Amino acid sequence: MKDIVTITDLKQLALSIPSPKPTSRTNGQVESNAPIWTSEDGAVRVGVWECTPGVFTADRTGNSEICYILSGLVEMRHVDGRVERLGAGDSLILPKGWAGEWNIIETTRKMYVTHTP
Repeated sequence: MKDIVTITDLKQLALSIPSPKPTSRTNGQVESNAPIWTSEDGAVRVGVWECTPGVFTADRTGNSEICYILSGLVEMRHVDGRVERLGAGDSLILPKGWAGEWNIIETTRKMYVTHTP
């Protein structure tokens, strides 16, 4: 039998040392994370991620992602020009094939679940 995984206070979870955001369009933007759980086949990953203010590009070419914003403020820019503003308590689903930009307005922390088929 498998056991459950419990994590308390995701807002205070220790993260990795911040490193430059690879797809950033803003000098000095950094991100950090803390993997929490990975399925046996590696297809599903759960963790916490944090990023400092700035703009970066993102796409979900090979996977989908579900996010729950724990803190901060972000604008999601879709390739068609739509902009959505999200903050603490909001969630979003980025289906496989989604592409756009994240504009981190305030340092943002999220819990994420990715699925790579």
